Amino acid sequence: MRPLLFVRCDDADTFGVGPAAVEAAGGTVAVWDAIGGEPRPGLADVAGVVLFGSSYNVEHADEQPFILATGDLIREAVDTQVPFLGVCFGAQALTWALGGRVMKAPSREVGFEPIRPTAAAADDPLLSHYADGDMVFQWHMDTFELPDAAQLLATGDHVANQAFRLGEATWATQFHLEIDRPEIELWMAEDPENIEAVWGKSPARIEAESDELQALHEVKGREVFARFTRLAARHRR
Repeated sequence: MRPLLFVRCDDADTFGVGPAAVEAAGGTVAVWDAIGGEPRPGLADVAGVVLFGSSYNVEHADEQPFILATGDLIREAVDTQVPFLGVCFGAQALTWALGGRVMKAPSREVGFEPIRPTAAAADDPLLSHYADGDMVFQWHMDTFELPDAAQLLATGDHVANQAFRLGEATWATQFHLEIDRPEIELWMAEDPENIEAVWGKSPARIEAESDELQALHEVKGREVFARFTRLAARHRR
């Protein structure tokens, strides 16, 4: 099996449960350090692409060359039907790369919030194991309109568009399905004094939510990566 390409769009991204989950499902991971300025790879030799979060938003594309490069990668993946999963910034970048609108969300989300899978998610190859009210980790201020022909897979209580599928090989989630506890701690350590003022939850509250909810969140996230690994292997034989 060709490797899955993990795209790093933030220096503080460890990919959480992703690498180990892919390996447990029989796959391997290659990394494109997009934010580090590495040249954009082609997709002929990869089984699929996972594009992760960023502290930048697509509105910064003119000042951050990696965003334009990830847009090119996304369009290549969609055009050639390479399996693609966009997470948080990756979901917004997918929408933006396809000409859709990305804008400020009605409220900023951080920490654990519930999602509401739609009827279309019941038999979705990637996300059917999520149930109504499942608590997922969020950290974002932007949201997006669904791309043309996209099928909404999950909504939220505060931000409507939480997951979608486009065709048979392209997915996106606004929530951070990949994040584990060490990565949460890493992100919070970057600017702990301003988290509550900027985002509306204190680090102590986020840690308490993680104590209660992290284990199941990681189980569900690992399952997404396992499913994506198997799907990509079938799709790219």
